[in-house]
Amino acid sequence: MTHTALTEKSNPATADIDLMSGQEIAKLINDEDKKIALAIEKVLPQIGAAIELIAAAFKQGGRLAYFGAGTSGRLGVLDASECWPTFGVEHGMVCGYIAGGDKALRFSVENAEDSAELALEDLKDFNPTPKDIIVGISANGGPRYVLTVLQTAQKKGCKTIGISSNPDAKLKAFSNIFINPVVGQEAITGSSRMKSGTAQKMILNMLSTGAMIRIGKTYKNYMIDLRMVNEKLIDRGTRFVSEIAHIPYAEAQTYIEASHHEVKTACVMAVKKVSYEQAHELIQQADGILRKIIK
Repeated sequence: MTHTALTEKSNPATADIDLMSGQEIAKLINDEDKKIALAIEKVLPQIGAAIELIAAAFKQGGRLAYFGAGTSGRLGVLDASECWPTFGVEHGMVCGYIAGGDKALRFSVENAEDSAELALEDLKDFNPTPKDIIVGISANGGPRYVLTVLQTAQKKGCKTIGISSNPDAKLKAFSNIFINPVVGQEAITGSSRMKSGTAQKMILNMLSTGAMIRIGKTYKNYMIDLRMVNEKLIDRGTRFVSEIAHIPYAEAQTYIEASHHEVKTACVMAVKKVSYEQAHELIQQADGILRKIIK
């Protein structure tokens, strides 16, 4: 008899969901969703260890890459794409790959998750070194695409992190850190875009955000390396400088302009009353950590 993964089993709590009203359906799905944060709470030690591993890699010039198929791949690409505007990192420092390529972001690509060949092509494109961290994401933890990536990455000397909602996930064997939020059966049998997908989104947020915090991309809870690429973000960055340096908004605007729209630099210029060049020197001496400059 074929073993059925937990993520594929039917949920008895939602057996009659097709007989319910819209509001009843919403309540039942919400009840199931309440279990997600509690499941993640149980794996916080593993998430914390993964944050430290990624941050240490970043400090040594390493990169982070997510690999997944279907929903898992889409979530990895999403998290990676948000790191550039949010934390001002260079393109390529955090990458996301989905089985089947960019087409798979919008459409299902047949058999992509079962392809070791696609896995090797994507891993070759990333070109990992022992400094890099590879994260494999999968609800049931068994797609050949993800397994091939993790196994090959380990052979190349990379540290690997596996994320799966299945306690018996095959990717566990190829993960230096295994993050396993047991969210239980889905509200709709096998629809792992739901609870498992939500858990993955929450965990990826923690991994990337936590690592960025650890390397100085925030001051308190301000994202001080954000890219000010539109009016909303220019306003946000200006407000950050105003609040951090305790100066009026209009004055913060002058520092934003003088710092070439670099929030961290503008903060140092405003607080320390130094030039753009001097502020950069102070930031470099502090390894980019604003807390070391602004006590």
